[in-house]
Amino acid sequence: MISITEDGDFQHSGANRYGAIFLDIEPRPEGRMTTSGLNLPSKKPGKDGPGPLMADTHQYRVVAWWASARTGTAKSDSAPNAIHFTAPQQFGGVEGRWTPEDLLLSAVASCYTTTFRALAERSKFEYADLEVEAQGRVNRADSGYRFSEIIMRPNLTIWSEEGRERALVLLQKADALCLVSRALSVVQTFEPQVQVGKPLHVR
Repeated sequence: MISITEDGDFQHSGANRYGAIFLDIEPRPEGRMTTSGLNLPSKKPGKDGPGPLMADTHQYRVVAWWASARTGTAKSDSAPNAIHFTAPQQFGGVEGRWTPEDLLLSAVASCYTTTFRALAERSKFEYADLEVEAQGRVNRADSGYRFSEIIMRPNLTIWSEEGRERALVLLQKADALCLVSRALSVVQTFEPQVQVGKPLHVR
Protein backbone atom coordinates (compact mmCIF):
# COMPACT_ATOMS: atom_id res chain seq x y z
CA MET A 1 0.00 0.00 0.00
CA ILE A 2 1.22 3.49 -0.88
CA SER A 3 0.50 6.20 1.66
CA ILE A 4 1.30 9.91 1.95
CA THR A 5 2.95 11.37 5.03
CA GLU A 6 1.90 14.72 6.47
CA ASP A 7 4.92 16.26 4.70
CA GLY A 8 3.70 15.02 1.34
CA ASP A 9 6.26 12.19 1.05
CA PHE A 10 5.33 8.66 0.03
CA GLN A 11 5.75 5.36 1.81
CA HIS A 12 5.03 1.82 0.64
CA SER A 13 4.05 -0.83 3.16
CA GLY A 14 5.93 -3.47 1.18
CA ALA A 15 9.22 -1.57 1.02
CA ASN A 16 12.25 -2.82 2.90
CA ARG A 17 14.84 -0.57 4.54
CA TYR A 18 16.55 -0.05 1.18
CA GLY A 19 13.34 1.18 -0.46
CA ALA A 20 12.74 -1.97 -2.51
CA ILE A 21 9.06 -2.86 -2.91
CA PHE A 22 7.80 -6.45 -2.74
CA LEU A 23 4.44 -7.60 -4.02
CA ASP A 24 1.97 -9.22 -1.65
CA ILE A 25 -1.08 -11.35 -2.35
CA GLU A 26 -3.25 -10.29 0.56
CA PRO A 27 -6.75 -9.07 -0.39
CA ARG A 28 -7.01 -5.30 -0.82
CA PRO A 29 -9.73 -3.39 1.03
CA GLU A 30 -12.28 -1.75 -1.21
CA GLY A 31 -12.87 1.98 -1.28
CA ARG A 32 -11.97 5.14 -3.18
CA MET A 33 -8.90 6.41 -4.98
CA THR A 34 -8.21 9.91 -6.27
CA THR A 35 -7.88 10.69 -9.97
CA SER A 36 -4.13 10.96 -9.47
CA GLY A 37 -3.96 7.24 -8.71
CA LEU A 38 -2.83 7.71 -5.12
CA ASN A 39 -4.01 5.43 -2.31
CA LEU A 40 -5.00 7.51 0.68
CA PRO A 41 -5.86 6.47 4.27
CA SER A 42 -9.42 5.53 5.17
CA LYS A 43 -11.84 8.22 6.25
CA LYS A 44 -12.90 7.99 9.86
CA PRO A 45 -16.58 8.57 10.68
CA GLY A 46 -17.27 12.23 11.30
CA LYS A 47 -13.86 13.33 10.00
CA ASP A 48 -13.06 15.19 6.80
CA GLY A 49 -10.80 13.35 4.41
CA PRO A 50 -10.65 10.83 1.58
CA GLY A 51 -12.48 7.54 1.68
CA PRO A 52 -11.07 4.02 2.12
CA LEU A 53 -8.60 2.41 -0.25
CA MET A 54 -9.46 0.75 -3.52
CA ALA A 55 -7.92 -2.08 -5.46
CA ASP A 56 -4.64 -1.56 -7.32
CA THR A 57 -6.17 -1.77 -10.82
CA HIS A 58 -8.91 0.42 -12.27
CA GLN A 59 -10.54 0.63 -15.69
CA TYR A 60 -12.13 3.61 -17.40
CA ARG A 61 -14.24 3.52 -20.55
CA VAL A 62 -15.23 6.14 -23.12
CA VAL A 63 -17.18 5.57 -26.34
CA ALA A 64 -16.96 8.08 -29.21
CA TRP A 65 -19.01 8.10 -32.38
CA TRP A 66 -19.36 10.41 -35.38
CA ALA A 67 -22.73 12.17 -35.16
CA SER A 68 -22.79 14.27 -38.33
CA ALA A 69 -20.61 15.53 -41.17
CA ARG A 70 -18.13 17.43 -38.99
CA THR A 71 -18.99 16.66 -35.35
CA GLY A 72 -18.91 13.70 -33.00
CA THR A 73 -20.09 12.72 -29.52
CA ALA A 74 -18.20 11.06 -26.67
CA LYS A 75 -19.79 9.36 -23.67
CA SER A 76 -18.10 8.21 -20.48
CA ASP A 77 -19.24 5.60 -17.97
CA SER A 78 -18.32 8.13 -15.25
CA ALA A 79 -20.72 10.93 -16.25
CA PRO A 80 -24.30 11.12 -17.56
CA ASN A 81 -23.71 13.92 -20.08
CA ALA A 82 -22.04 13.39 -23.44
CA ILE A 83 -19.42 15.75 -24.91
CA HIS A 84 -19.81 17.04 -28.46
CA PHE A 85 -16.49 17.38 -30.27
CA THR A 86 -15.07 18.25 -33.64
CA ALA A 87 -11.71 18.50 -35.35
CA PRO A 88 -9.78 21.77 -34.93
CA GLN A 89 -10.88 24.47 -37.34
CA GLN A 90 -7.46 24.28 -38.99
CA PHE A 91 -8.39 20.71 -40.00
CA GLY A 92 -11.95 21.40 -41.13
CA GLY A 93 -13.79 21.32 -37.80
CA VAL A 94 -16.66 23.57 -36.78
CA GLU A 95 -16.43 26.54 -34.43
CA GLY A 96 -17.55 26.37 -30.81
CA ARG A 97 -16.92 22.67 -30.05
CA TRP A 98 -14.28 20.90 -28.00
CA THR A 99 -11.56 19.21 -30.02
CA PRO A 100 -9.55 16.09 -29.15
CA GLU A 101 -6.58 18.40 -28.57
CA ASP A 102 -8.62 20.45 -26.10
CA LEU A 103 -9.75 17.31 -24.30
CA LEU A 104 -6.18 16.04 -23.98
CA LEU A 105 -5.01 19.33 -22.44
CA SER A 106 -8.09 19.36 -20.20
CA ALA A 107 -7.22 15.88 -18.97
CA VAL A 108 -3.67 16.97 -18.13
CA ALA A 109 -4.78 20.15 -16.34
CA SER A 110 -7.66 18.58 -14.41
CA CYS A 111 -5.57 15.58 -13.38
CA TYR A 112 -2.92 17.94 -12.03
CA THR A 113 -5.47 19.89 -9.96
CA THR A 114 -6.92 16.73 -8.39
CA THR A 115 -3.43 15.38 -7.68
CA PHE A 116 -2.38 18.61 -5.99
CA ARG A 117 -5.60 18.72 -3.98
CA ALA A 118 -4.97 15.19 -2.69
CA LEU A 119 -1.39 16.06 -1.70
CA ALA A 120 -2.41 19.33 -0.03
CA GLU A 121 -5.26 17.69 1.86
CA ARG A 122 -3.06 14.90 3.19
CA SER A 123 -0.26 17.34 4.06
CA LYS A 124 -2.74 19.65 5.83
CA PHE A 125 -1.66 22.49 3.54
CA GLU A 126 -4.28 25.19 3.09
CA TYR A 127 -4.30 27.39 0.00
CA ALA A 128 -6.61 30.04 -1.40
CA ASP A 129 -6.84 29.08 -5.07
CA LEU A 130 -5.25 27.03 -7.83
CA GLU A 131 -5.52 27.77 -11.54
CA VAL A 132 -3.77 25.45 -14.01
CA GLU A 133 -3.10 26.42 -17.62
CA ALA A 134 -2.09 23.71 -20.08
CA GLN A 135 -0.75 24.78 -23.46
CA GLY A 136 0.10 22.35 -26.24
CA ARG A 137 2.14 22.75 -29.40
CA VAL A 138 1.39 20.58 -32.44
CA ASN A 139 3.94 20.28 -35.26
CA ARG A 140 4.03 18.45 -38.56
CA ALA A 141 5.91 15.17 -38.25
CA ASP A 142 7.22 12.64 -40.77
CA SER A 143 3.73 11.16 -40.84
CA GLY A 144 0.88 13.55 -40.01
CA TYR A 145 1.03 15.81 -36.95
CA ARG A 146 2.05 15.25 -33.35
CA PHE A 147 2.21 17.10 -30.03
CA SER A 148 5.78 18.34 -29.67
CA GLU A 149 5.38 19.96 -26.24
CA ILE A 150 2.89 20.51 -23.42
CA ILE A 151 3.50 23.41 -21.05
CA MET A 152 1.92 23.28 -17.61
CA ARG A 153 1.48 26.58 -15.74
CA PRO A 154 -0.07 26.04 -12.31
CA ASN A 155 -0.74 29.34 -10.54
CA LEU A 156 -1.20 28.75 -6.83
CA THR A 157 -2.50 31.44 -4.48
CA ILE A 158 -1.59 30.99 -0.81
CA TRP A 159 -2.65 32.87 2.30
CA SER A 160 0.78 33.94 3.59
CA GLU A 161 4.40 34.17 2.48
CA GLU A 162 5.44 31.55 5.06
CA GLY A 163 3.87 28.81 2.95
CA ARG A 164 5.73 29.57 -0.30
CA GLU A 165 8.52 26.99 0.04
CA ARG A 166 6.13 24.23 1.06
CA ALA A 167 3.79 25.20 -1.77
CA LEU A 168 6.55 24.83 -4.37
CA VAL A 169 7.45 21.39 -3.02
CA LEU A 170 3.85 20.19 -3.31
CA LEU A 171 3.50 21.69 -6.80
CA GLN A 172 6.56 19.77 -7.97
CA LYS A 173 5.32 16.54 -6.38
CA ALA A 174 1.94 16.89 -8.06
CA ASP A 175 3.69 17.32 -11.41
CA ALA A 176 5.69 14.13 -10.85
CA LEU A 177 2.63 12.11 -9.78
CA CYS A 178 -0.08 13.28 -12.19
CA LEU A 179 -1.49 10.09 -13.70
CA VAL A 180 -2.37 11.54 -17.11
CA SER A 181 0.97 13.33 -17.57
CA ARG A 182 2.83 10.12 -16.78
CA ALA A 183 0.93 8.37 -19.58
CA LEU A 184 2.22 10.80 -22.24
CA SER A 185 5.55 10.55 -24.06
CA VAL A 186 5.48 14.17 -25.27
CA VAL A 187 8.01 16.62 -23.81
CA GLN A 188 6.43 18.48 -20.90
CA THR A 189 7.57 21.82 -19.47
CA PHE A 190 6.59 22.79 -15.91
CA GLU A 191 6.35 26.47 -14.95
CA PRO A 192 4.81 26.83 -11.46
CA GLN A 193 3.96 30.17 -9.85
CA VAL A 194 3.05 30.93 -6.24
CA GLN A 195 1.47 34.18 -5.13
CA VAL A 196 0.04 35.48 -1.87
CA GLY A 197 -3.48 36.86 -1.93
CA LYS A 198 -7.17 36.12 -2.02
CA PRO A 199 -8.82 33.42 -4.16
CA LEU A 200 -9.10 34.25 -7.85
CA HIS A 201 -12.18 32.08 -8.22
CA VAL A 202 -15.20 31.40 -6.04
CA ARG A 203 -15.37 27.76 -4.97
